[in-house]
Amino acid sequence: MVFAAIYILDFSVQAAIRVEPSLRDSAVALVDGVPPQVKVVAANGRAFQAGTELGMARNVADQFESVQIRPRSHLHEKAAHAALLDFGWSISPRIEDTAPDTIVIDLAGLSSLFGSQENIARRLLQQIVALGLTAHIAIASNIDAAIHAARGFSGITLIPSGEESKHLGSLPVGVLRPSPETLDTLELWGVRTCEALAALPVLQLSERLGQEGVRLHEWAQGAGARSLVLADPATCFEEGIVLEDSVEELEPLSFLLGRLLDQLCMRLTARSLAISIIRLRFSLDPSGREDVQRRGNSNISARLKKKSSVFETAISLPVPIRDSKLLLKLLRLKLQSDPPQAPIQKIFVAAEPAKPRALQADLFLPSSPHAEKVELIIARLANLVGDSNIGSPHLLDTHHPDAFCMDHFTPAGAEPKAPQRKKPLKSNRPYWGVKPEIEKPALGFRMFRPSLPASVHLQEGLPKSVLIRGTHGKVIGASGPWRTSGDWWREDNWHQDEWDLEIRFQLPSDPLEIHSASRPQHGLYRFHFDSLQRKWFVRGIYD
Repeated sequence: MVFAAIYILDFSVQAAIRVEPSLRDSAVALVDGVPPQVKVVAANGRAFQAGTELGMARNVADQFESVQIRPRSHLHEKAAHAALLDFGWSISPRIEDTAPDTIVIDLAGLSSLFGSQENIARRLLQQIVALGLTAHIAIASNIDAAIHAARGFSGITLIPSGEESKHLGSLPVGVLRPSPETLDTLELWGVRTCEALAALPVLQLSERLGQEGVRLHEWAQGAGARSLVLADPATCFEEGIVLEDSVEELEPLSFLLGRLLDQLCMRLTARSLAISIIRLRFSLDPSGREDVQRRGNSNISARLKKKSSVFETAISLPVPIRDSKLLLKLLRLKLQSDPPQAPIQKIFVAAEPAKPRALQADLFLPSSPHAEKVELIIARLANLVGDSNIGSPHLLDTHHPDAFCMDHFTPAGAEPKAPQRKKPLKSNRPYWGVKPEIEKPALGFRMFRPSLPASVHLQEGLPKSVLIRGTHGKVIGASGPWRTSGDWWREDNWHQDEWDLEIRFQLPSDPLEIHSASRPQHGLYRFHFDSLQRKWFVRGIYD
């Protein structure tokens, strides 16, 4: 068995640089604590060279002009650790979540794909750099030896089986991460390297340091064997950023969202997944609400009555997508139509994963736009006409005439097709066991929205003539009435009598301009009498 340990140097600092790549070549120090006890808790090598020290007060660290001071963010560290785990699962299903800055990957079977251990290590290092992190990698047949070598040696370290003690001997005992009391005791004894610790008699070490001393002695020798503690693959993908200065405009906000979406899509690509639902949450600055109102932005000031300090929105995608640029365009359109109520202090993006869409084009069908482009067009139209005015109509379960709602549009082929029922064979004559189908002509109905006002003359309770837009027509056939009513407890209740009337008009063309002059100047219409308004209306025409 061969294992690769991946260690992220200065993990807290790299987590901050991951969300702010412009700091990659700068001296960076992180501060944490409650004012006035805000101190430096982490820094990279350039910051230490500039004079920064751990535990230094922030007002002292601010005096070093070349050092960039940032607050420590557990949100950034959590996202960076999740990205590191996703990278591990992209290589092997067997990984160990050793520490926030360390993972171990089982390399069994990878040699047939990538070649030697050195080639595998180089490939791992290249992919980690693409994640925006800098790592040390060690490969050994002993899990703990690989972990300590990765923490102690820079770059790539290869340890042959049986030579663990030789390679670990020059490392300081600090890479074993003993407790502070044990580390002070070893310092008083003059034991500063793993070689010196391994040379001590284990029995006397156990009497003075207990089981921790025995464990450290075993690690210093590169001995011992244990199995990987396998981590469960994550099913939630989240990225976030905490801002020092609140963001109010869409352009800088889009820049930050684009960076988070790039990181999110990179993690999903590593796991061979895509996004089905993207969720966005902002933590708002309550003190900035009055400033926004004074600017007179009608879109925002109309929502200032809401006192919530959190803004949330979500986009359900018709097909799984992992194109960060397309997702950014969709979120921009969403925020343009429904902006937050106040300046933004914290951005949180979450994605619900799904398997990528597998599409097989049909050779005998014309090419059509991709579902992703259709979704973008729909989002742009929704930004112009409103979300409730675009989509796929869906009938409601009610007797109210013309009752429907607009559902999210899903292009054909985005969902699996239901199995079609097999139809019986058609024949001109019936045969035993199968009833032949009789094809009936379809009758279409063209709805008028809104319904057109009309005047109807009744004779003995039956319509005899109508007046539509100043044009008279004679009723030559009538069917009805069909009475419907409902929702009596609401303000928009209804009570109507519907009629199907066949009408012949007196003019060369009908008043609705439906028929041409070459066709008979009559048609079949649906009329209804509104008992609440005491008026007649034309609902539509049959084609």
